Amino acid sequence: MTQSRREFLQASGAVGLLGALPNAGFAASEEMAVMAARPARVQLAPSAYPQTEIWGYDGQMPGPAIRVKQGERVARRFVNELPQASSVHWHGLRIDNAMDGVAGLTQDAVEPGKSFDYDFVAPDAGTFWFHAHNRSFEQVARGLYGALIVEEPVAADVDRDEVLILDDWLLDPKTAQIDPEFEAPHDRSHAGRRGNYIATNGRSGFTLPVKRNERLRLRLINAANARIFELGLAGLKGWVMAYDGMPLAKPELVEGAFLLSPGERVDLFVDVVAESGDMAHLVRIDDQQQYSQTTFTVAGDAAATPRADPAPLPPNPNMEIEGVETARRFRLNMEGGAMGGLNAAELNGERNSFRQLAQANQFWAFNGAVGMTDAPLARLSRRETARLEIYNDTSFPHAMHLHGMHFRELLKDGSVGPLRDTVLMFGGETREIAFVADNPGKWLFHCHMLSHAASGMMTWIDVS
Repeated sequence: MTQSRREFLQASGAVGLLGALPNAGFAASEEMAVMAARPARVQLAPSAYPQTEIWGYDGQMPGPAIRVKQGERVARRFVNELPQASSVHWHGLRIDNAMDGVAGLTQDAVEPGKSFDYDFVAPDAGTFWFHAHNRSFEQVARGLYGALIVEEPVAADVDRDEVLILDDWLLDPKTAQIDPEFEAPHDRSHAGRRGNYIATNGRSGFTLPVKRNERLRLRLINAANARIFELGLAGLKGWVMAYDGMPLAKPELVEGAFLLSPGERVDLFVDVVAESGDMAHLVRIDDQQQYSQTTFTVAGDAAATPRADPAPLPPNPNMEIEGVETARRFRLNMEGGAMGGLNAAELNGERNSFRQLAQANQFWAFNGAVGMTDAPLARLSRRETARLEIYNDTSFPHAMHLHGMHFRELLKDGSVGPLRDTVLMFGGETREIAFVADNPGKWLFHCHMLSHAASGMMTWIDVS
């Protein structure tokens, strides 16, 4: 029953990236700026449906994008106007631990009616995002997220810069309201909470006007609770420029489909090659069907001829990982879930059978322990290099996200992969990552299928 990476891609690999494409649907200044989380109503579903009740930053969905230059300060007073405690995590940013926003680890959750000041410098240029990190399996699903864009000191050579936040929503098809069952045991023990209404930037059928031979920077962010987006391009020639905010030494030409798991980001440069009067698409492939995740309507020419292939983006500081051969080694065994082999695990310091864990709505374990433990997965000295071998002994994929630092995968041919903060692990896979513990503090390492994190898939790394 375990699904591999190859099987995931092959499930829809026969679907071309051309042809019929139905729209997606149901399936800081001196005075600190305020960012309030509050309930609101937005027109999420098409106009024939009622507005959807969401929780949003400043009542918007997505929240207002934050754009700063590399090295500039981000300062926001988070005000909680929700009926639950909350916090804000600045996903992918290598910032001070006290600003990371993980309730229960780096700060106390901000109670209703209270506030917390986030104040940090953005050290890396790239595509990042912010989202709730208390009861995130519910609060992110209600809409508490937005884009944080850190621009390079010298603007990239593109005509336009567009942010595309991909998400799926679990809505009642009659009322367009969010399904309020956020702790369903099936979601927790299987693939996670999957939505039936798929949107870009909070809208289905999201469309942008473009011109032939125009070059766009597309910043893709997967904000879904659990959905792995399989994507492709039609009428566009594209290059991957960065993963998880970190530039590639050499842009990668997009050939065929690619995956974007929860929490991941990818920066694409795309040239519009469709003719004027036609349409281009960011294609979503789902169950051997293809849909237009984002449609680009082509009208006119931006230039008579295409541009040359793009040069790489400038690297961020401290992207190299040295000392891999002599690094200390650690191992993380991922266990549990439906159709898994977990018989028992430790929960709150006591040994529980899988039946007892299921009764507690907990289904997953790391190294035989469910959820956060008193002892970290690893204790590391500052600037120490570590190697972590991860084995996914479950029947489901998991998007493992490291806070506060980035890592490179150690590939079997002896090379290393690109710098990232999230790795997608399919069932039965063993993969190894290496990172430099150059950021002191207590850093979360968890599955970004948020229902999985809530039901056991969380640990932490201590850097001092």
